[in-house]
Amino acid sequence: MTAGLRVEIERVLGGRCELSEAQWAMLEAHYSLLVKWNRKLNLTRISGVREAAEFHYAESLLCGMALPAGLLRVADLGSGAGFPGIPVAVLRPECEVTLIERDRRKAVFLREATRDWANVRVLACGANEVVETFDWVLLRAVRWADVQGIVDRLASHALLLLGEPFGSEAAESLLGEPVVRSDPGREGAFGWKVTCQEQLPIGRSRWVSRVSRETRA
Repeated sequence: MTAGLRVEIERVLGGRCELSEAQWAMLEAHYSLLVKWNRKLNLTRISGVREAAEFHYAESLLCGMALPAGLLRVADLGSGAGFPGIPVAVLRPECEVTLIERDRRKAVFLREATRDWANVRVLACGANEVVETFDWVLLRAVRWADVQGIVDRLASHALLLLGEPFGSEAAESLLGEPVVRSDPGREGAFGWKVTCQEQLPIGRSRWVSRVSRETRA
């Protein structure tokens, strides 16, 4: 079963992502545990190896590739079964990845899945309870209006996985233009700008959008 995961991920990515044998083993171990726990916890509606490879693992690895190089502190908000945070942590071992999940049962799963992983930790709380800051926040299948206030506080950069380009989902401006402003009447207020976005090469419409905070004088 887990051997099929690698085959399916490689089929989707077509050589775009190179992983070591140890990294493949980490992904396969996570998937094996996911299938086992999913029977009781309903971690995800997608658990078949082909769909999981495409819509969970390949998508998440592409998310990790979209992050800039460097030693980054990354937060995965509402991590659930560990997507995209766990594949990102596997692909980018130099990054410190924090999985934030308010559902205690899912947080237990995340801790078990990443036991002894040096670059991953789990916070069993809501994002609004987190008091530290990060370089990047990862968001998947959310409405920007619902999370902007939290992202304002947690990071200067966010990477969003969406079903359509950020601009159309948020009904805002074109690529490279300010998309959302925070407290526009206040001196030093900031806006969010789309710096890069592209459609992912997978079987359904998925976009990865990078947005960064821009301070106004």
